Amino acid sequence: MVDKLVPNDTRVKHHTTTLPSGHTYHYLEALPSGTPAATVVLVHGFPDLSFGWRYQIPYLTSLSLRVIVPDMLGYGLTSAPSPIPPYSYKSLCADLAALIKLTSPDSPIILGGHDWGGAIVWRFALRHPELLTGVFSICTPYNAPNSQGYLPKKTVIEQFLPNFAYQLQFEDTALEEKINAAGREGIKKFLNILYGSKDEKTGKTHFVANVGIDLGLFDEGVTVADSKLLSGEELEFYVGEYARNGIHGPLNYYRTWDVNYEEEAADLAKEGKDKIEVPGMIVTATRDAALPPAMAANMEQFFPRGLVKHEVQASHWATWENPGEVNKAVGGFVEQLLGKGKVKASI
Repeated sequence: MVDKLVPNDTRVKHHTTTLPSGHTYHYLEALPSGTPAATVVLVHGFPDLSFGWRYQIPYLTSLSLRVIVPDMLGYGLTSAPSPIPPYSYKSLCADLAALIKLTSPDSPIILGGHDWGGAIVWRFALRHPELLTGVFSICTPYNAPNSQGYLPKKTVIEQFLPNFAYQLQFEDTALEEKINAAGREGIKKFLNILYGSKDEKTGKTHFVANVGIDLGLFDEGVTVADSKLLSGEELEFYVGEYARNGIHGPLNYYRTWDVNYEEEAADLAKEGKDKIEVPGMIVTATRDAALPPAMAANMEQFFPRGLVKHEVQASHWATWENPGEVNKAVGGFVEQLLGKGKVKASI
């Protein structure tokens, strides 16, 4: 059994800080028993929380590592602004850089992400390599800034990425309105659906990457089975955290296509910045419908300092479903970055 945090676990400290952007961030801090060999910062995705790294935090502290895990913008106890621009890669990276400088002023850190968090950490490595020793992503491949000219998201999905069709539904207001109309039960249904809940008659998941979600599932009287990937206590914790500020902020990440293009066309793409200048690692999941392993096929060309690739047997929620293998990959990468003498031999 892989050790994991429980809601309100006493092994982590809770902190809140207001950054130069004016956004207030809540983050977890977990310390090893002795002097930390390094700090690891973990960035969650959608629809998740800092608690999403519950299987990784105890493992990393067992390796003599300090761990910092924020609730990202729009989530949990962190600010949830309504406008879209604060959720752009550039804005989120600026917030993350400020948080890292505040929490780890004396040394570069190891940065990891999952899902949207994975996309963010790759962008962070482009913009702030001086703050990093290494960077890794669970499930999410690296895509270089677009230097070929603007294409609407719908066009890209239709021509190249049909597995991203669900994003057109997520950026639209109809899904958000359906969830809001159903209140707390709507949030619970949405989370269960995204966490792999299956139709009890067909055995198929309610979420289909190249379609999205049947909005009729949010109607009164329609039941959605609880996901088997988390306990009832964990699910209720998630529902409570999402009930605080609603789903608008988290869904805003899917509405940043245009602002991301505009901001990156003005700097990263214009300057030809597309290489990750620190060691990297990608861990793909065999059954990830939204981010299949094939999407990571040609990443090596962008990693002059090397890219480690692993594949684990899991769905998109690899950090929960196969934490042992994910942890083993992360531990091996940390050992590669720091040297065998710096981390405990338990990996």
